[in-house]
Amino acid sequence: MRRALLAVSLAALCAAPAAAQTNAQCDGYGGTLVRVANVCNAAIDGVAVFVPVAGALTTGGNPFLGSTGGLGGFPHLGITLRVNAAKVVIPDVNYDGNGTVVGAASKILAPAPLVEGALGIFRGLADGTLAIDLLGSAQLLPTKLIDNVHIDVNARRIGSIALGLGVGARVTLLGERGLRPALTATVARRTLPRIGVGDLVAGDRYTYASDLGATEYRAAAGERFGSLSLSAGLGWTAYSASATVQFVNPVTGATVPPIDFDVHDSRAVGFVDAGIASGPVYLIGEAGLQRGKDLKLGTTFSDNDPRKDRLFGSIGLRLGI
Repeated sequence: MRRALLAVSLAALCAAPAAAQTNAQCDGYGGTLVRVANVCNAAIDGVAVFVPVAGALTTGGNPFLGSTGGLGGFPHLGITLRVNAAKVVIPDVNYDGNGTVVGAASKILAPAPLVEGALGIFRGLADGTLAIDLLGSAQLLPTKLIDNVHIDVNARRIGSIALGLGVGARVTLLGERGLRPALTATVARRTLPRIGVGDLVAGDRYTYASDLGATEYRAAAGERFGSLSLSAGLGWTAYSASATVQFVNPVTGATVPPIDFDVHDSRAVGFVDAGIASGPVYLIGEAGLQRGKDLKLGTTFSDNDPRKDRLFGSIGLRLGI
């Protein structure tokens, strides 16, 4: 009899769906305070969803848009005015903890302009093999572009534009020769200042804010056909962020003290670039895909499922000398 009961119990456990993960910072809430726990989880889960979205807008696919090989050594230089874009869903920051589904306040195709630069350091062999280029970037963040989104007042700025910075290096593993494409490997690091969603002073029920560091690893193949250049690549991006959330207790109406925590995530990406040249000027476009991941969140965000792959795109104008 005991064996039968044990078998039934094990079968029931195996058949039961896994419970959604809740956050340790919210463990003190439960029972009659379940609404408080839900708002707490929504604020923390909001950061987990936000980080890879901000990452896609920050890094795009190719670390130097449209590149197919080395620049040719010093003092060759390339400067690109680039805009990355991806769908962004801003959650409802008036969520009151009833249920675990947070609605979408707005959905936009968010632009992320930046300036990229590449400087040739070493020409490499005769066909460009082993060429080395240094990369740099400046992310341009208009401070009043999206409703309910704000940027840290202490961020680096040029006027009303906040700045994120990036550095990196690219090595041409094989130079382009005949029908053989150039093969490149790139490592780059990009950072964003703290970006926040929601404002308790304005009456929202919760708010979260985080900075972002993204380390990108890319391998790409590219070839030029007269004035046309084509390239494609794969890569991996590791994200890290220091975040703070704060919310209003939906039962008492009191503001809960800020909660600080760190977020780490990583995503695979793929991309294809195409460009056309007119003298030293290139017009380049990119289409890319960031793989989704099951974060096992306790909150469901409408129209924003982190398990789904995310499309992004870029367009840029490059001047090479």
